Amino acid sequence: MVEGKINEIHGWAAKQPGLKVEPWSYTPRPVGENDVEIQIEYSGICGSDLHTIKADWGTALYPLIVGHEIVGKVITKGEKVAHLSEGDLVGVGAQVFGCLQDDCNACSRDLDPHCPKKVFTYNAKYADGQQAHGGYANAVRVNANYAIKIPANIDPVYAPPLMCAGATVFAPMLRKGVKKGDKVGVVGIGGLGHLAIQYASALGAEVYAFSHSPNKRDQCLELGASHFIDTSNQEDVDSVKRTLNYLFITSNSQSNQYNEYISWMDFEGQIVLLAIPKGQMSFKAGEFIQTEVAITGSLIGGVNVLKKTLEFSAEHQILPTIERFPMEKVNEALEHVDSGKARYRVVLENPQSSNL
Repeated sequence: MVEGKINEIHGWAAKQPGLKVEPWSYTPRPVGENDVEIQIEYSGICGSDLHTIKADWGTALYPLIVGHEIVGKVITKGEKVAHLSEGDLVGVGAQVFGCLQDDCNACSRDLDPHCPKKVFTYNAKYADGQQAHGGYANAVRVNANYAIKIPANIDPVYAPPLMCAGATVFAPMLRKGVKKGDKVGVVGIGGLGHLAIQYASALGAEVYAFSHSPNKRDQCLELGASHFIDTSNQEDVDSVKRTLNYLFITSNSQSNQYNEYISWMDFEGQIVLLAIPKGQMSFKAGEFIQTEVAITGSLIGGVNVLKKTLEFSAEHQILPTIERFPMEKVNEALEHVDSGKARYRVVLENPQSSNL
């Protein structure tokens, strides 16, 4: 077995429900034959991080280091890792293990986030019982298949949000075959939505950006939207009735808004949830029969989707709008994101020494 180079990982952990994280160290699991050890340079903040440390989504395994938008250099690799070398710049998203076997009902269809043996990047445990910790730290060890090379023409500081936010919005576009000429709506112009506009536009779609903030109009058009729909303006909203082929919901919309969303869809259109609405959703069966509209959801991107996301982003120069914070100011950064003031993703930066 290969000996790791960083045998005590220093990070920022949540120890109880709330926004606060504090310095904390742990002994990582050994570097297995199919693993890599990564010295972290950048880690993005995702809304999932906040929900997890606040225990909004149920039990959190405190103490807990979150962060699943990780970029750094490979410093150690297991004996069987052939596709990566020490010094490679790689990204890690929201998953660090899946079986990736041909007989797996999920992995065989590029749906490895649903693999029965999956391990998410944090708030999860490996089969041996050891806990997985995320990227608010100086290093991480993961299965090498989930360490994806960052293309040379993507500035590393912009890469972290592509590992979760980017893949999350691009994955359903790939699976559903969004193409030139499709009319695609994006609800919520924030961390996910500003990337969704760029991907849909680059795929050749006619993009409709929906927001209740008229001051986002110019930026949406600059990002590639063909139309901006001010949802506080009824005339704007009425103009899109029975128009869209796809509608991607990237904000935590109220559950009762979905009846209006259905009215925007062309027959056989698809509404895709990328965020969880508050409360129970309620519909009449006739709404689906009369419109033939479908409502579905999408989780995150697996290995192959992550690779395609990075390749497509590099080819079309799709980059997130970011704000940068030093890692030691992570609590300030979390408050900034929680307040809704971030535009649009926050990236934490480790000092070159990676000593927290």
